[in-house]
Amino acid sequence: MPLASLAQGYRAVVLGASGGIGTAIAGELRSDPNCLQLVTLSRRENGFDITDEKSVVAAAAEAADGLHLVFCATGGLVVDGVGPEKSLKQVDPRVMMRQFALNSIGPALVLKHFAPKLARNERSIFAFLSARVGSIGDNRLGGWISYRASKAALNQIVRTASVELRRTHPRAVVVALHPGTVATKMTADYSTHHRQLDPSESACAMFQVIDGLTAENTGGFFAYDGLPVEW
Repeated sequence: MPLASLAQGYRAVVLGASGGIGTAIAGELRSDPNCLQLVTLSRRENGFDITDEKSVVAAAAEAADGLHLVFCATGGLVVDGVGPEKSLKQVDPRVMMRQFALNSIGPALVLKHFAPKLARNERSIFAFLSARVGSIGDNRLGGWISYRASKAALNQIVRTASVELRRTHPRAVVVALHPGTVATKMTADYSTHHRQLDPSESACAMFQVIDGLTAENTGGFFAYDGLPVEW
């Protein structure tokens, strides 16, 4: 079972469920007999737009109370057809704002409106797809300024939200995850020098990681292999 640590008949929501990794995450949950209810949201399937607060509010209103898992698998490396910058001179404020809207502000809105839906007296997990390139301490190559910065912002959002949620949901785990270099359309042109994981391989690995985390790990940043990633 993907998540043996959750309550029998747990309720789950996957945002970004039509992307490469999101599809794999939703597929694994559908195969889990312990998952009583699964809601999948995406722009392609039902018009869900993480950058539009009205869309997030409507989605949260439709979700059941007492959620045990919210997995935010949204994000983008190429926005409006523009890929990551190779140098400072390529920084475009419009593209950077779109990166932040998708990779940072959107997840913050998800936390704002879905956190109240989490189960209060049972274990729950709120997971967000981040990226190792969002690590400030691990940045030795430079480049990709907008994407790196937007993921670093996401990590801070996750960390800050975990502190607040610890007070109201003491059994909740709020976590940022590096999924590895996954073979998807998003990474097809940018991962030639890295070992690529199949989306289902990445999804299963991340489930194994979060299944083993405790409330003491809330606010952390972990890779698909279970190792913590430096901020």
